Amino acid sequence: MEINRERQVRVAILEDELPAARLLKNMLHSLRPDWVVEHIGSSNEEAVAWFKAGRQEPDILFLDIELSDGVSFEFLDEVRPKGMIVFTTAYDEYAVRAFSVDSIDYLLKPIEMERLRLSVEKFEKRTGAYFSQINEKNDWKGFPQKMAAGEKNYRKRFLMQRGNQMEVLMVEDVAYFFSENKITYAQTFRQGSMVVDYSLDRLGDELDPALFFRATRQILLCSRAVTKIENYFQGKVSVSLSPEFKEPVLVSKEKSESFKKWLNY
Repeated sequence: MEINRERQVRVAILEDELPAARLLKNMLHSLRPDWVVEHIGSSNEEAVAWFKAGRQEPDILFLDIELSDGVSFEFLDEVRPKGMIVFTTAYDEYAVRAFSVDSIDYLLKPIEMERLRLSVEKFEKRTGAYFSQINEKNDWKGFPQKMAAGEKNYRKRFLMQRGNQMEVLMVEDVAYFFSENKITYAQTFRQGSMVVDYSLDRLGDELDPALFFRATRQILLCSRAVTKIENYFQGKVSVSLSPEFKEPVLVSKEKSESFKKWLNY
């Protein structure tokens, strides 16, 4: 979906608790003051009526899953809105079902400002407007060619097997991926590391190159994990990460310029 930047982005909130709706609206206005944000109701019935009244469709919808008259999946089945969807809920039991309807994010309450900001940025990147403007202005030697090839549906999550349970790992929760003894691990910001059934080469193809950089043969890192870089001898760059990696991360002389430009992107 392309957003016309000559008009304001329109946001709809479906939330059965008015204080929660007001808080989310205020948080969104704090992040994007020019967005038009509207609380469209507290039930499936109200939301369906709002859409059937011929209102201008929102570009992004924040949907509470558990409403006063059921779950918001019922509203989606009847209306099928065109805007992107972010689910909000106090429970994580609906995560797999939420992603089955192609939502772009799943926020657990109480919603943290940083997680909301990531959702907003994800929405903006999915529209293609942000990257199309940047790609027109830059031609970086050595930067992945897929950045200039137009919008791509990059991987946003992994369905992980944990014993007898399945868990969803969101890409934005990963600080870096690393390889050890031919096994790939995802190092998260808060939950430690876990095994991922993909090679670093495949991850490099499936992840957004604006967010992840193959710093060495052993590590594919997220820009949010980089805390400091320092010039090293022979033209290399030393990278400090948070969480820390167990070994020094040294970007080669051949990659160092592209790496710096990527961080300044």
